Amino acid sequence: MTQATSPDGTAAPCGAWSSPISSAMLAAGGNSLDTIQLDGDRLYCIERRPAEQGRCVILQATEGKTDDLLPAPFSARSRVHEYGGGAFCAHNGIIHFVNDSDQAIYRLHEGEVEKLAWEAGSRFADLHASADGRWLLAVAEHHGASVENRLVAIDTASGAIHTLFADSDFCASARLSPDGGQLCWLSWNHPNMPWDGNQLWLADFHGDRVENARVIAGRQTACLDDNDGISISQPRWSPDGRLFYLSDEDDWWQLYVWQDGAGLRLLDAEQDLCPPQWVFAQSNYAFIDGKRLVTSLELDGERQLVCLDLTGVEQQPARLTPLPTAWQSFDSLAANARGIACIAASPRDFPALIHAPLDNASLPAAFTCLRRACDVDIGRQYFSTAQAVQFENRHGEIVHANYYPPHNPDYRPMKHERPPLIVICHGGPTACAGAELDLRKQYWTSRGFALLDVNYSGSSGFGRRYRLRLNGQWGLRDVEDCCDGARHMAEQGKADSRRLLIRGSSAGGLTVLAALTFHDVFAAGASYYGISELESLATDTHKFEAHYLDRLIGPWPEAKAVYRQRSPLHHAGRLNRPVIFFHGKEDRVVPIEQAERLHRALKEKGIFTEAKYYAGEQHGFRRAETIVDTLESERAFYLEVFRRNP
Repeated sequence: MTQATSPDGTAAPCGAWSSPISSAMLAAGGNSLDTIQLDGDRLYCIERRPAEQGRCVILQATEGKTDDLLPAPFSARSRVHEYGGGAFCAHNGIIHFVNDSDQAIYRLHEGEVEKLAWEAGSRFADLHASADGRWLLAVAEHHGASVENRLVAIDTASGAIHTLFADSDFCASARLSPDGGQLCWLSWNHPNMPWDGNQLWLADFHGDRVENARVIAGRQTACLDDNDGISISQPRWSPDGRLFYLSDEDDWWQLYVWQDGAGLRLLDAEQDLCPPQWVFAQSNYAFIDGKRLVTSLELDGERQLVCLDLTGVEQQPARLTPLPTAWQSFDSLAANARGIACIAASPRDFPALIHAPLDNASLPAAFTCLRRACDVDIGRQYFSTAQAVQFENRHGEIVHANYYPPHNPDYRPMKHERPPLIVICHGGPTACAGAELDLRKQYWTSRGFALLDVNYSGSSGFGRRYRLRLNGQWGLRDVEDCCDGARHMAEQGKADSRRLLIRGSSAGGLTVLAALTFHDVFAAGASYYGISELESLATDTHKFEAHYLDRLIGPWPEAKAVYRQRSPLHHAGRLNRPVIFFHGKEDRVVPIEQAERLHRALKEKGIFTEAKYYAGEQHGFRRAETIVDTLESERAFYLEVFRRNP
């Protein structure tokens, strides 16, 4: 058995090791970085701070340092689709942002904040400014008798709001050509999610209206049995006026340019260049100028930042030049002729804002770290490094995962001891578990737990066919893959088969509860605002995901029997394993009643269980005190399970 621990450390039971990585340290240093924007020489990003109740602060990076621009209590956060994104944009030194508390659009200029636009019952997202600064494009979501989404143009002088497009259930990614004459955007209708299939539109832009609107790429499917949709993502214009976008029409989200009435694929790479569009304003490629763009690709087994030469792509594939960096994960890419910036991370490095200046000809020799999301005084010797693993599930399919061995130089396992294993179920379920350094994972590994972060069937990042595995199978394949992964690690000698644990949040919480209810693999689990009853999720959830389950499970109400069959709450009699529940009292995505009912059912049966409900928390925890309490409570719960069942 391979253990990433020091042979000179003190022998102690795995799971009971002392660690310098405390929950309080994690909460205090666990900020997150997002949404980078370059405005000439100005570099901006958002930092979310648990210590400030999850406030999202706009930062400006200059001369190697970062400064807060957004005064308290303002917080740049959109609630469109409940997940938001694109909450600010910067242009010619002026910042427009969506304020969390009232969802109005404000202008920030030279330290002064003033309200620009507001509609009763409306939320805004995906902000984008025209080149002349006169128009601000946005997605508006109005909550009235029903929820209506539309594309709007806001006059930055008067704040007047003009509807440009409202003919689909959803719209996103409105981007103007450099000359301001053409507008592109995405739209899709129920029951599609944007990664199932959507449409890319192109129209003539006249400020308060569009003309000659037509669909140029993408394909939706109205029939749930059809899997031939085409998903378009991140359309944008190059500085010389060419329209680019990402499309999965050949299984992988790859880069295309619209040319002569057709899309031309620029790379021959079987890998996804972007994640699914859960939030607005994702950015996985950016233009340096009309001849070059920067993106990231997997080369020689590692993700690398690369520059693509767009010269002559009509006749030959784009030529690429790797940009050497110390990182292996790149997100929120921004670029112009003066610099390149992104959020970068690796299995050895926490996410960080990095930047490299440019001149008009050469590529950068090195990137500088301007700000780290997590800046804690802990030596690297306490960190466990992710190991990519693959295993075969019960259906003979390859499943991907990341394994983290327990690691603490001050300790070693007891003789012949195998560590307890926590299987992590990511949310979504159309999401992906990354391998970047995460202090929350190190909290566990430094205490003697092993982790297996499973990219079960249906996860993104492995092509469209891998995602389609979960259609009609949610609550089955994801659960089976997590069970099979846990058994695989135990068979490999990297986990104690008697101390297998499982944890997950939201959709991952369903996987947790289903695994504990319908399978006999795990000793206990932790459900973070997890789904235990699928019928109410189909009938009471928000608009964005209102028909998400139509493909993952079946159309409602025709498939009502299937929903009940896969809902752990309807089979509480089969649940005989300890569970700890964590839920926000203001969660509008998964009703708190689901956790309360299942917790009560376990208590009535005499099964060891705990529940923690948090005021002021929604779907996803943002407050430092909540993060501290959940981690400490979860660990104490597991240790009590081990004590009761030695």
